[in-house]
Amino acid sequence: MSKAPAKKNDAVDLLDADHVAVKKLFTEFRKLSEAGAPEEERKALADRICMELTVHAEIEEQIFYPAVRAAINDEELLNEAEVEHASAKELISQISAMGAGEELFDAKVIVLGEYIVHHVEEERNEIFVKARRSDLDLKGMVEELKTLKEELMANYEVSA
Repeated sequence: MSKAPAKKNDAVDLLDADHVAVKKLFTEFRKLSEAGAPEEERKALADRICMELTVHAEIEEQIFYPAVRAAINDEELLNEAEVEHASAKELISQISAMGAGEELFDAKVIVLGEYIVHHVEEERNEIFVKARRSDLDLKGMVEELKTLKEELMANYEVSA
């Protein structure tokens, strides 16, 4: 039997679907790295990972975190999450500016993946649990999150 909570089709499920998707991308990247895949292939996948994470962080920071911060009254928890986002964004910036042939490129992508796994565990085990226990309208938040995500993804595609 699965340990995953039942799907509620709410904001938490939407955000967690992003977590699952990006974890698969990191697994794919690790395999490419270990196989010595061509630089173009590794760079394209790393760029996709960076885009997915940047958009995800943005929708959390603009919509989800402020609502949760107001609802659960746990400043320290949300402050830590925002610091983790800032650290991830710094690594994303470094990776985005690098070529796949540069020293430490693969290591930075792999470390970013490990960092994100840690962050996701904290979100799942603390923030998401507290958000669901609160009186937040997590189902009502889904459309706002989806709309912003679509706008950000479209902007990314235009600038790419």
